[in-house]
Amino acid sequence: MATYVDRRSRSRARRRRRCHASDNRTYAALDLGTNNCRLLVARPTDAGFRVIDAFSRIVRLGEGLGGNGQLSEAAMERTIGALKICADKMRRDRVDQARSVATAACRQAENCDAFLDRVAAETGIEIETISSTEEARLALLGCMPLLDGNEPHGLVFDIGGGSTEIVWLDLSAGRPDIIGCLSMPHGVVNLSERQGAGDIGDESYRNIVDEFAAHMAEFCGQHGIGEAVERREVQMLGTSGTVTTLAGVNLDLPRYDRAAVDGTFLGAEEARRVSERLRAMDDGERAAHPCIGAERADLVVAGCAVLETILARWGVARLRVADRGLREGILLELMSRAGSDRVATGDGAT
Repeated sequence: MATYVDRRSRSRARRRRRCHASDNRTYAALDLGTNNCRLLVARPTDAGFRVIDAFSRIVRLGEGLGGNGQLSEAAMERTIGALKICADKMRRDRVDQARSVATAACRQAENCDAFLDRVAAETGIEIETISSTEEARLALLGCMPLLDGNEPHGLVFDIGGGSTEIVWLDLSAGRPDIIGCLSMPHGVVNLSERQGAGDIGDESYRNIVDEFAAHMAEFCGQHGIGEAVERREVQMLGTSGTVTTLAGVNLDLPRYDRAAVDGTFLGAEEARRVSERLRAMDDGERAAHPCIGAERADLVVAGCAVLETILARWGVARLRVADRGLREGILLELMSRAGSDRVATGDGAT
């Protein structure tokens, strides 16, 4: 009986791959964060998917949100302008299936529902606000190919614009199983605004480190993460603008290059040295750096403080850098579900 079940499972897997390969539909994933509005449009391939269109713009939707709990009119206008471009791209690319999500800024804003109603009316895009747990799950799905499973545990973190998520994983079964999630309502945008923008002084920098350290201590103790790190049983993976920026600076890239950064390893000491180098710069120097730019110059130092806290709490020798995450996870899930539906109905199967 066991042999029959195994053969049947393999047969279903082969049929899903055939359906996936023959799926010529177009899919889109839109991620509206606190800082960025990002779109990916793709079609399935045997290996996953091929991106046919993309868009990314810093809109700072969460700008000033910490002051009164409201999305500002200027931030909403900037964001709707970017979303109109996304809508035009999706129409032009003849997208068949899409999922559009909003994260920390919309979770926190009191006027989020009114804003998303306005987005739907002006752009035609229906956006859902997802929980921090769902955000972490989708980001993990997008990053799974970079978790090699050589260690029995994984620690994945995402330093976002309005929140920071940390996911603790069991990799022993050959696939990532989530053991616990920690979501902190602080990211590079609201931290930078609270602490005084780009030129964060030593005291403000230490305040960020201390605040995050307190959050992480309980999570670490609850799951025994520190002990697992000491046993060298943990692979660390970072997916955020902070980590990709530091990797690009460390590689001395003449301009940011996703192909060079995605999947590379960044030593903990290398990360600390780059962080110190960036802290020593002023905003103008950071803005002039080809891997940072003017739009991120005032945010990167806050991200460095959060990263330093993570590395100090969990002393891994290196971390892997992911220039992928939420959008990729959405696309993979959309395509997988479409393939499963086709197998279940017999559509496309031989």
